[in-house]
Amino acid sequence: MKRLFAALAATTLLSHVAHAGELTLFERHGFRGNEVTLRNDASDFRDFGFNDRVSSVVVRSGTWEVCEHKNFGGHCAVFRRGEYARLEGFNNSISSAREVQMRGGWRDRDGDGRNDHDERNERRDGWRDGERDGRGGWDNGDHGGDRGGRRDDTRREAVTLYAGSGFEGRAVGINGDVRTLTDASFNDRAGSLIIREGIWQLCEHADFRGQCLVFGPGRYDYLEGLNNRLSSLRRVR
Repeated sequence: MKRLFAALAATTLLSHVAHAGELTLFERHGFRGNEVTLRNDASDFRDFGFNDRVSSVVVRSGTWEVCEHKNFGGHCAVFRRGEYARLEGFNNSISSAREVQMRGGWRDRDGDGRNDHDERNERRDGWRDGERDGRGGWDNGDHGGDRGGRRDDTRREAVTLYAGSGFEGRAVGINGDVRTLTDASFNDRAGSLIIREGIWQLCEHADFRGQCLVFGPGRYDYLEGLNNRLSSLRRVR
C-alpha cells in the first residue's frame, strides 16, 4: 500500500512541472503509516486519496509549502530540508503542497524564522526589525521618507514594498496576508522590498496564485522574477 501511494504520487496525478525537491508525507506521527513521496507540485491530495491525512513529513531536498486547502489555499507554512515528526497546526489538515524557491540566501540555524546572517548586517546598516502591531493587511501612511539621500528604514511594518528599485518611490507597509494589492492601488508595482520579520510568500497573481517565491528577512533592492508583477503576499512562517 505504501509503495502504491508513492507510485501514484510520482506519476500523472501531480503537476507536470519538474522540480529538484522531494517531500515524503506520512499518515501517522513519527513517520509511520502509509506514505506518499512528492517530486512535483500536488494541488489536491484527494487525487491520490491522501487529503487531510498527513501527520508527519520528511523534506529530503528543496523547500516545500504545505497548505490546508486544495490549490494552495488557506493556512500555509514552509518546510525546509529536515524531518518533522509532528505537524503542529497541520495534523491531518494538509490538502496541497508545492516546492517553492527561497530568495536572499538567508540562514536560520536556530529555527526561529529569522535570518541569522543578515540580522548582523542589519544592525551594522543601522536599521532594526519591525514590531508587529497586530494590524492586518497594508498601510501606505507616511512613515518618513528619504533622509540625506537614504531611505528611512525605521518603519515598523514587518514588510515594506517600494514602487521603485533600490527602495525608492511610494512605499506600502504590510503586517498581514494581502490577497490582492489592487486594494492598495499597488498591484504589479513593487520593485523592491524590505522584510524585517518572518518568512513571506510573494505571488504574481491575486489569491496567492501563479508564480510564487519565498523571501526571508533582508533587503531586496530588485525583485528578480517578480519585478512589477507582484499581486499578493502572505506570511508562511
